[in-house]
Amino acid sequence: MSTARPPAASHLNPHPNWGAPPWHIDFIVRVKPVPPSVDFAVVGGGFTGLAAAAWLRHLQPKKSVAVFEADRIGAGASGRTGGMALAESAAGDLPGLGNVLGGLERILAELEIDCELSLPGAFEIGRSKGLPHSPIQWNDSGTLRVVKKVPGGTLDPGKMVAGLARATDERGATIIERHPVTKIEWQRLPIVHAAGARCSAGKILFATNALALELTSLAGRAEPKLTLAVLTEPMDEKRLKAIGLAGGNPYYTVDLPYLWGRRRGDGSVIFGAGLVDADDSRDLTQIDITKGQAKDLFESIERRIHNLHPDLREIGITRRWGGPILFRENWCPVFMPHPQSKNAIVLGAYAGQGVALSVYLGAWAAEAMLGRRKLPPWGSIPR
Repeated sequence: MSTARPPAASHLNPHPNWGAPPWHIDFIVRVKPVPPSVDFAVVGGGFTGLAAAAWLRHLQPKKSVAVFEADRIGAGASGRTGGMALAESAAGDLPGLGNVLGGLERILAELEIDCELSLPGAFEIGRSKGLPHSPIQWNDSGTLRVVKKVPGGTLDPGKMVAGLARATDERGATIIERHPVTKIEWQRLPIVHAAGARCSAGKILFATNALALELTSLAGRAEPKLTLAVLTEPMDEKRLKAIGLAGGNPYYTVDLPYLWGRRRGDGSVIFGAGLVDADDSRDLTQIDITKGQAKDLFESIERRIHNLHPDLREIGITRRWGGPILFRENWCPVFMPHPQSKNAIVLGAYAGQGVALSVYLGAWAAEAMLGRRKLPPWGSIPR
């Protein structure tokens, strides 16, 4: 049994060297001891892990579930994303993937989560073949215009993390913060080692994405990076209309140099671009966005924003932050059995399109661990 620690406010910034995102996670995890055994252990307290845990208890209320989070819920990619919900994976539509946005809506409705999900469609923007009446006309290595409108929208990541955690807690699963999993003893019933405690588990889901790559067997098989974003000061509707973002449609470029973003409810706008390199997940956590490559990239992003449109020339930047991201070579998510055991699943590597996909695939993982669904063929990395 681990030593109980006092609860910590989940809205505090768990990675100050990565900057402070604008989202607030309004849920305090109750301190509980590590159970000696559970039917299902989930490693990682972000969108994927919390969605899987809540869905496991939703489908099988009598099965015990524990979520092990190394820091605080949402401390990784989930609390640092821009909150753009897209319909496909970064590799496009995949065989058998199904309706991601429809699935997300259904899961959120079943779990009674309000995260300000809005799906007006997303703009794909590019420097050629722009639509004749494009609302976006930006100067960025050519003229950026809308080339296509695709299914998608936005949500509040902080509210989704909090909602998933609340759904997990209310359904009787145990969330244990500040308990990094350091080792798994691969026995018939694997034993999870976390912050000096031990817990045997019938099945395990690894939902750590770009972090703890040695634990998930993805070290050297997928690339972790830090993606960067900034937040502008709030703008009035006239200015938002002038820059083409009055309708609330998020956007992303279909050519390079890459740029993505969205407006928020208060009229502020998130712009994102740039990736900071890291050799492994341990190096990733040491990146300081005020120094080196990250600092240079932020300066470049802000110059680009100010040159996009006359109405952005003097716009103030109120926040800078980064978040972890994981890529595999073919851009498909990783969704496969752990090499050490058929009773463990590794899920992650969304390559920047994980906001909707992580919840959708987290629920799929829960169904797979219950024997109700098979893993997809595109989720494995050949040895």
